[in-house]
Amino acid sequence: MEQLKTIIENAWEDISLRSTQETKTAIETIIEQVDKGELRTAQPNEDGTWTVNDWVKKAIIMYFPIRKMEVQEVGIFEFHDKMKLKSGYAALGVRAVPHAVARYGAYLAKNVVLMPSYVNIGAFVDEGTKIGRAATVGSCAQIGKDVHLSGGVGIGGVLEPAQAAPVIIEDGAFIGSRCIVVEGARIGKRAVLGAGVTITGSSKIIDVTGPEPVEYIGFVPENSVVIP
Repeated sequence: MEQLKTIIENAWEDISLRSTQETKTAIETIIEQVDKGELRTAQPNEDGTWTVNDWVKKAIIMYFPIRKMEVQEVGIFEFHDKMKLKSGYAALGVRAVPHAVARYGAYLAKNVVLMPSYVNIGAFVDEGTKIGRAATVGSCAQIGKDVHLSGGVGIGGVLEPAQAAPVIIEDGAFIGSRCIVVEGARIGKRAVLGAGVTITGSSKIIDVTGPEPVEYIGFVPENSVVIP
């Protein structure tokens, strides 16, 4: 793993290295591991904080230039893109309702349900989560276990800057219809966002349950209920 990290960091600093076979192989290996959930762009720590693996994000960014545009045909539909689509849903134990789309390089755990929705490369979706109709999970977003993203929810993606934290939705959270969560905002465990709530990395979340209001920035504490 350290060898892969070193190759990616060197290629990130020296663009001439990105065309070497060693770098291309390293990038493809990392994307495969992200696709399988063996690597993540961000991971939780025991103290409740998160660590961003910016070198993994750098590999994803550099993956696009080494891919070639290809025509993909699905029945009467035609697509023209650089990225492969995810496949093998039955073996993964994932339910994918037409027209659900996930890109290769997005991890979907067992018992994930995809309604007609979209999951981008680098995303991590853990067990038992439901991605509702017309919901989108952006690049590198981290979605926990037993999360429900309701219809039309927009979970923002973030690739650049590489050190930026992705959007994080922790275990058991419920994100109401048409909510938007972007810019590295974090939603704590079992929190509930009411319909239409927008949370950005700079949004002020005001906790009024105690004798004095408590203000959070871009973070919804666990077990909270948030209304617009």
